[in-house]
Amino acid sequence: MSAAKATEGKGTAVDPLSLDALRVIGQELDGHLPDVHPRDAWTDRKLHYNLVNPANRRRFKIIVVGTGLAGAGAAAALGELGYDVEVFSYHDVPRRAHSVAAQGGINSPRARKVDNDSIDRFVKDTVKGGDYRGREQDAYRLGEEGIRVIDHMQAIGAAFAREYGGQLATRSFGGVQVSRTYYTRGQTGQQLEIAAAHALSRQVAAGTCKLHSRQELLDIIVKDGRAQGIVVRDLVTGKVRAMTAHAVVLCTGGYGNIYYKATLAKNSNASAIWRAYKRGAFFANPCFVQIHPTALPLMSQWQSKKTLMSESLRNDGRIWAPRKKDDDRDPNDIPEEERFYFLEERYPAFGNLVPRDVASRNIRERIDAGYGVGPLKNAVYLDFRTGIERLGAKVIRERYSNLFDMYHELTGEDPFQTPMRIAPSVHFTMGGLWSDYDQMTSIPGLFVGGEAGWGYHGANRLGANSLLSGCVDGWFTLPYSVPNYLAGLLGKEPLAHDDPAVTQTIADVEARVERLLSVNGSHGPDYFHEKLGAIMDRYASVSRDVEGLTKAIGLIRELREEFWRDVKVIGEGDRLNQELETAGRVADYLELAELLCVDALDRDESAGAHFRTDHEIDGEAARDDEHWCFCSAWGVPAESGPDAGKHIRNYEPLTFVAVPLQQRNYK
Repeated sequence: MSAAKATEGKGTAVDPLSLDALRVIGQELDGHLPDVHPRDAWTDRKLHYNLVNPANRRRFKIIVVGTGLAGAGAAAALGELGYDVEVFSYHDVPRRAHSVAAQGGINSPRARKVDNDSIDRFVKDTVKGGDYRGREQDAYRLGEEGIRVIDHMQAIGAAFAREYGGQLATRSFGGVQVSRTYYTRGQTGQQLEIAAAHALSRQVAAGTCKLHSRQELLDIIVKDGRAQGIVVRDLVTGKVRAMTAHAVVLCTGGYGNIYYKATLAKNSNASAIWRAYKRGAFFANPCFVQIHPTALPLMSQWQSKKTLMSESLRNDGRIWAPRKKDDDRDPNDIPEEERFYFLEERYPAFGNLVPRDVASRNIRERIDAGYGVGPLKNAVYLDFRTGIERLGAKVIRERYSNLFDMYHELTGEDPFQTPMRIAPSVHFTMGGLWSDYDQMTSIPGLFVGGEAGWGYHGANRLGANSLLSGCVDGWFTLPYSVPNYLAGLLGKEPLAHDDPAVTQTIADVEARVERLLSVNGSHGPDYFHEKLGAIMDRYASVSRDVEGLTKAIGLIRELREEFWRDVKVIGEGDRLNQELETAGRVADYLELAELLCVDALDRDESAGAHFRTDHEIDGEAARDDEHWCFCSAWGVPAESGPDAGKHIRNYEPLTFVAVPLQQRNYK
């Protein structure tokens, strides 16, 4: 394994958009992995963690940003342990965090069914599903603690579906051949988030956690090489203020909304993790973006976002497209022999439950080849006729009623009578802030959890592993690893609010806000966001190639210059101003988008959701394990010197012991 190709052509003029001009190779990173078999790594690490005496815990202040499953879990658990926890959210109440939108289920290798499931099989599925670009040790922790998660979430109020005899019900998700997904019809995230928010509220009432609502993180305070606080803006009053602490935990979600129209809530954004990156935290694998195969297709250019249809629907729904191009017939009038069930025919072993990256590529291939359906010819069918005939409408309604109702309300079509129309959409990001095995970023004292991080999912997340990773990070990882770090700070007080590092960071935030307000151009921030989304959709989505990525980088740079020259932010900064909020987030997207495309251009292979058309074998992703079996962790470009302005790609080598490297095969 090498760090891939080093830069060439030094001392000669190079194209400003060539790879040599865009990036340099940095250092090899140490993930601080236990020197034991991956199966034993988490047990070994917990045994060697430093502890904090219960009487000393209240002396430590911890900031947790975000109140989704990872953030609410971490804050509630640390508060329960006795730490002084400050919790920040840009929502009015914790339960509005985007974890509430997850639908299909949460995985756990509890192996309560006689289908040969186990932790080892869970790890194999997760590592293989991620196309060998995530940590094997992290996957074992996910499986080991995942067994505890179901019992824990049930105990604090999550209402899981049950079978007739009272046992918790499970179903299958993509990329596996067992039934390990626990669910609450199509609203599992909602039930888990409500339970986590209630647990957090209990600690708020107990006084161990203090909740700061409608506060947006705009910077990280770093002094002496440690994260020692944050700077936030009150979204109601516009006031900018600082909060210092012994440690900061970011659980702020992913960056999928960089594509403008995605399945994420419109408020979901990348500013917290991007601010951390700008302060020195490495950004891991930004090009690993998940395109979910079953979202509602765009029905109008005026549509503000896309809507997810749960992967669980693929248990009883069959995906097909007409065998005839531009077939305008009603789907019920198309005979069976003229329907192409392409996933079932191409992948007989897994059928419609192939991993998301595989399903999305195949759906996109059918649409692009001229077999799309619907008014805009931008979808394929998800058909429940066979499931209804086999199980009956009553059973299908029990399993998916809220999803069917939602589809009916949005489209006016009844899935019991006519097939759903579905299409791929950006849904999740496997990239995020790089962290070591203890969930600590390259800035000591700055921890990360949930989708804001990177470790579990590699180049493609398996369905129902997202809710699991958020719960595992929040309830069963950060409450161990953060105290291990704090133990070395006993006797030290949080940074004073008049410290120069604090006042300077506040000044930086205020200057950036003023800069956004003072441009006074002719277009609002959404104008630029939409243009950015069009670039990303065209050149950095389901498929990528060198020419397209190079063009995208140039277009993004031009758009970023236009933004700072012509953005118009109405209103003032000292009050509620959603245009100002949006402008700050779009400004960050315009920088992150370039790094995403540089990472995709740099990673000279296909892996999972990163599908380079110049690296494929019979339509499947062709990895290059000899040169690219590592995590790319990008650092902030230098401001001066021969490599000024170039993105710095550090790397953490990945090794696989329990699940040896092999080409994925779902056929």
